[in-house]
Amino acid sequence: MTAILFRGGTVWTGCGKIADALLVREGRIAALGEDARRLGGVGNTVEIVDLAGGFLMPSFGDGHAHPMLGGLESLGPQVRACASIGEIVAEVRRFAAAHPDLGWITGGSYDRTLAPGGLFDARWLDEAVSDRPVVLRAADYHTAWCNSEALRRCGIGDDTPDPELGDIPRRSDGSVLGTLREWGAVDLVLGQVPRDVEVGVAALEAASDYFLRRGVTWVQDAWVNLSDVDVYLAAVNRGRLGVRFNLAFHADPRRFRTQVAAFVEARGRVAELRSPLLAANTVKFFADGVVGNETASLLRPYCSALHSHGLRVWDHDTLAQAARLVDEHGFQIHVHAIGDAAVRQALDAIEYVVAANGSSDRRPVIAHAELIDDADLGRFAQLGVIANMQPLWAQLDSLMTDVMLPRLGADRVARMYRMQSLAGLGARVSFGSDWPVSSGAPLAGIAVAVTRPIAGDPTGAWTSSESLTVEQALTAYTSSVAAQAFSDRSTPPGGTLRAGASADLVWLDRDPRTAPTGELADIAVLAVWLAGRRQLR
Repeated sequence: MTAILFRGGTVWTGCGKIADALLVREGRIAALGEDARRLGGVGNTVEIVDLAGGFLMPSFGDGHAHPMLGGLESLGPQVRACASIGEIVAEVRRFAAAHPDLGWITGGSYDRTLAPGGLFDARWLDEAVSDRPVVLRAADYHTAWCNSEALRRCGIGDDTPDPELGDIPRRSDGSVLGTLREWGAVDLVLGQVPRDVEVGVAALEAASDYFLRRGVTWVQDAWVNLSDVDVYLAAVNRGRLGVRFNLAFHADPRRFRTQVAAFVEARGRVAELRSPLLAANTVKFFADGVVGNETASLLRPYCSALHSHGLRVWDHDTLAQAARLVDEHGFQIHVHAIGDAAVRQALDAIEYVVAANGSSDRRPVIAHAELIDDADLGRFAQLGVIANMQPLWAQLDSLMTDVMLPRLGADRVARMYRMQSLAGLGARVSFGSDWPVSSGAPLAGIAVAVTRPIAGDPTGAWTSSESLTVEQALTAYTSSVAAQAFSDRSTPPGGTLRAGASADLVWLDRDPRTAPTGELADIAVLAVWLAGRRQLR
């Protein structure tokens, strides 16, 4: 492999040092600064990359995303940008006409605020397609909207009871409306959608391209069903993965005991490939739902009290027992917890695991952690829990004012996304996008983490005490995600630029540390290297 000498810009190492040159050989960093320039003229042919005054840094990682879902969304009807129900119906009609042989029409992700209470009627989709099943995912990916044929195919009728861990809203006459909330209900339909490995591979290829264009080379797939493993294996074997993925198997409390052996078997199948692009070392738990559905689990009731304290996915101590079992099998624990009660339950579960299984370098993750009670803030550092947060959400926008405020009230909203508080108490904060729920662009997330903007007020900052510095935000998207991925166990650790480290690099057109904060999201990704191979030009 030809050596590569980067020069003519700023090299941010992520470990407290700045250099002006970097040399890569055999996919690894060989030297920095003067040593890089001196050694770059010795031995192998050297490719010169002129950074043109730009910024070279460790490539970004995404500590919580859903690449399969995002890739599939890109292949279906494009409803995300639709600003009305009529526009969604028209787009579904257009897509159906363009794909007359497609048995099921699936897509996402629509804006659930377009209908009062997020309740969409099947009959609206029937206007677009009535002879084939249609199922669309909402932007929160905890809700689905189906046409009448999809409901009929899946046996969901007026007499169908609400399933465990799910909700089937009804019209005033008791008939099924067409909206399904939370995965206990959503799975009634999605479980019937035919699986096509080739479509899945295309989705992963599209997701890889999406992340590379935004400077990301490692992704935590935070919701993997066992049927998805065949798709990932096929993608590796066909050379269709462009970034590194770690799989987190979805633990379902309704069938968990039978899942664990299957998780171990699937992890073994992935390990047999010995691919540097794929691992399967994590198990994902849901502790609750989302605020928009009033299923996030809260210590105090919702202001509307529609669902009182929200949804508790794992009853009593079952989450703790399940976490202990996967920990015994060597899996990393990754818990979705949005409400403060869910965060406490997740912390309690991890504390139990430590007591039951003893101390080890397990690096449990609590994802989202939107609302944390004061009494629980210090427990993240004490228990070694990584808080994987979605920085793009930490702004006072229409989602906050129209969805969060009416349900949580001003006092709780003012205590959301406490990134700086956690960091100040010694907790590791890593970043993820939750793509396709929100943008997978790290620089957009960094911009929000630093500015905490208020919609309509270009100079204002919402809960500015929780803002991060640019370097803190860069670290959260690089070495902190690397720590979450255990890649810092290598020598030298991943997520930083040191001699011997894998050359996973991103070249930006300017230095985010000195750019005006209002321009952070506009910084361009010029190129990406994965283990010294240029992936994006």
